[in-house]
Amino acid sequence: MKILAAALLLLPVYASAESGGPEGIDEALKTAQARHAPVFVDVSAPWCHSCYFMQKNVMTGAEWAAVEKKAVTVELDGDAPGSERWLKAWNIGGYPTYIIMDEHGREIGRILGDRPRAQFYAELRPILARGETLDQLKARVTGTDAASLAAARAVLKADYEREDYAGAQDWLATLPAPTQQAIRADKTASALLPRLALLRAAREGDDAQCQALIPQVFPGALSCDLGAELGALQQCLSKLPQAAQRAALAPFKPKLAALQQRVLVKRQGGCSDTRGLVDMAADYHELMGDEAALKDSLHAGAVYSEQRLKGRYASDRNLADNLRYYLDRAGDTAALDALFPKLIQAYPDDYVYAYRFGKSLAQRGDFARALPYLEQSAPKAYGRNRLWVAEWRAYVLLKLNRADEARAVASEAMKVNGPWFPDTVAQLKAVLDGQVPG
Repeated sequence: MKILAAALLLLPVYASAESGGPEGIDEALKTAQARHAPVFVDVSAPWCHSCYFMQKNVMTGAEWAAVEKKAVTVELDGDAPGSERWLKAWNIGGYPTYIIMDEHGREIGRILGDRPRAQFYAELRPILARGETLDQLKARVTGTDAASLAAARAVLKADYEREDYAGAQDWLATLPAPTQQAIRADKTASALLPRLALLRAAREGDDAQCQALIPQVFPGALSCDLGAELGALQQCLSKLPQAAQRAALAPFKPKLAALQQRVLVKRQGGCSDTRGLVDMAADYHELMGDEAALKDSLHAGAVYSEQRLKGRYASDRNLADNLRYYLDRAGDTAALDALFPKLIQAYPDDYVYAYRFGKSLAQRGDFARALPYLEQSAPKAYGRNRLWVAEWRAYVLLKLNRADEARAVASEAMKVNGPWFPDTVAQLKAVLDGQVPG
């Protein structure tokens, strides 16, 4: 699905015309009401690497055609003017996020993040089939029978995807004791409950609870879908003395090594976008102070991407962007400088790589080289990313002692932007006052 870089452009598959602005969802809902069909909203952005993985590897073929037949599908570009209304309403915390609504606009499910193909459709089909809101699902949990347990599993999964970890636990606590016991004894629910508890404990900074949950959440080999939990655990333990943190996390080193070997070297699958795995390992080794292991993890990710791309950067944007990311995080500026022109050539129609190259050069203090790339990206930028480009253009112009031009760039970007993205506008104004862009 190609994201259209215009004002919140949502393209209903079964609508006869494109709609600009937030009214695109309204048009999709009108179509859904006429067909008595659900609405599938793909929330993404042009810089979202995992979105490209899903586009190329998952949302294709007969299975995706069946989704398009079942539902009205629309795209929401999170960078486009007007998108904030929906991002806030749905509490979107990352891309991609897939929101599924009934014909009346009520959320009936969501999928947060990338998935392997089989897992994505295994999760999506039941949501489309049952068409029930979260409150409707909760109302069906009335006892210990199979139907109640199936509804309970769906409730817990929905709250997990919505990142409402406390809400899931608090709801469970309201149920009669026999129902709670049946849910805790259910194989699927019992695997999810400790994960919800850990994520809640991390959010609330309860390091003792986080440590207590380690054996339940990570009982054996590590899998890619536990990345959020491992990251939350590391955050949760950050209040402890460094030695205590590292002692608690030490058992994860061989588990991470085995997972990387299986996915990146043996290529046995089980993961979707491999950047999540590489980042999981890199973050862990960084926290553990293991510089050699950190470099090895990033190198393994880069080799995996390069071997699959074979120099054909336009063939897979997810892999190409992952390669860029690994080189950047590893600080390999020579390789990065050689790669960026190839990415700009491979993806000439959007602002992303000219902007990223200019930003990278500016962060290294090479302002004269940075400016032409930032200027190259500016005409292709829009919405929120127009303001990001303006931030770095203004910053570089100030560094080159061209303050009048910096103010003109910022003024023009804010004028075109209008009332949208006030937080990003504030950041742009701060750059004019001497702050380094984020």
